Amino acid sequence: MHDESARDVAVTKHAVVIAGGGPTGLMLAAELALARVDVAIVERRATQDLAGSRAGGLHARTIEVLDQRGVADRFLAEGKTAQVAAFATTPLDISDFPTRHNYGLALWQNHFERILAAWVDELGVPNYRAREVTDFEQDDTGVDITLSDGRSLRAQYLVGCDGGRSLIRKKAGIEFPGWDPSVSYLIAEAAMASEPKLGMRWGDKGVYGIGKLDDGKRVRVVWGEVQVKQGDEPTLDELREALIAVDGTDYGIHDVTWLSRFTDATRQAASYRKGRVLLAGDAAHVHSPANGQGLNLGVQDAVNLGWKLAQVVQGLSPESLLDTYQAERHPIGARVLKHTMAATAINRGDERTQALRETMAELLKMDAPRKRYAGMISGLDIHYDLGAGHPLLGRRMPDLEVVTESGSRRVFTLLHEARPVLLDLGEPGALDIGPWADRVRKVDARYEGAWELPVLGAVAAPTAVLVRPDGHVAWVGEGTDHGLRSALTTWFGVPTAP
Repeated sequence: MHDESARDVAVTKHAVVIAGGGPTGLMLAAELALARVDVAIVERRATQDLAGSRAGGLHARTIEVLDQRGVADRFLAEGKTAQVAAFATTPLDISDFPTRHNYGLALWQNHFERILAAWVDELGVPNYRAREVTDFEQDDTGVDITLSDGRSLRAQYLVGCDGGRSLIRKKAGIEFPGWDPSVSYLIAEAAMASEPKLGMRWGDKGVYGIGKLDDGKRVRVVWGEVQVKQGDEPTLDELREALIAVDGTDYGIHDVTWLSRFTDATRQAASYRKGRVLLAGDAAHVHSPANGQGLNLGVQDAVNLGWKLAQVVQGLSPESLLDTYQAERHPIGARVLKHTMAATAINRGDERTQALRETMAELLKMDAPRKRYAGMISGLDIHYDLGAGHPLLGRRMPDLEVVTESGSRRVFTLLHEARPVLLDLGEPGALDIGPWADRVRKVDARYEGAWELPVLGAVAAPTAVLVRPDGHVAWVGEGTDHGLRSALTTWFGVPTAP
């Protein structure tokens, strides 16, 4: 990215400033840059390098989101596709789901961030590195932001993507209710003098595991602690003690290149917005890493928020459009919190919990429960409540192969520029978007075949769909244009009179 040093004085005003350049902040920056919004990132790391990597991959909907922007192949080229969806330790196969990406991607977070950061750099987003937001004040027209090097920035909006201990959330006075941790884990990458027991096991405090890293010599350790502890700066002695408490040996662990701690603390911001300050990713919600939801949830927050914030900044939509970010994403976050709490509880090692785990595993082998939970964990079943109507309304648009005047096209390729699309599948010219033509791309197309949605199955074929930049359907035509103008106004603003 275009790093801004402390000596730079040219640009101190931006439409949007993002605090935090992790996965959520980077994705949000990309979305805003695609919409031609002046956005900048403030990131405490001097480089994008990440020691260790908690998140281990992408779920199917996140891969779809990247495909919608035309960059999925960059990630697929460096990861390994696999069936990664699971509830606790019960695998959930999605290979029969109707999506081009009916799999997950094993790709450590440090690689994900590196690839994502390179794309954001291509989009020309400035990055104020090696510094943090230390204070801010908002007024009716914007936010004054103070950085740790004394520099000041001015933005119309500030978005906190600065993690679970978010300073932005705290200084905005947004409450963070939830539950304190019941377990804590040490996670490390290191060498061991003697051969350890490899694989995952259950114990009184949950899951214990040691696995080989890519080099075949070093290991990655995830280990429950006997006593619940907090703070992400544990010591090597604490790791040795934890290993000895369970296995009677520390395996001569040494040369630790990364050591951290995580817990199942579960909290969600009471509001994702306060005035001109918004939250996304871990700043808005923290939870157990069970089911691998965190990174994916944050990236999808960013894609929901980005186009809405862009339209408000550009004066195309009223500020009330931002309220739909809270309305749509807060319930999705709450659902993830609920199920990660359940997955953490079911991973305990006592005999009663083991019986419950085995019962759930048997249940999830049945087709309907498998599809329900797999759809939820993969993100493919996300449904925003946009009112009654066609089953497509509020759901992800399938990546159909449609025939346009320029030839065969995948629907996702129509979303590469992060612009809304009206896909007219009926009589050519029957629908007119009139004064919204400068904001919404209209595509006349034909499609022959059944419409299938994950979990729901077959749905009635519509004659048109209005697809938001995030890939969710905002309006469905069923032979008429009834409700189209209302949907265009709701999501893309009142047209400016010529």
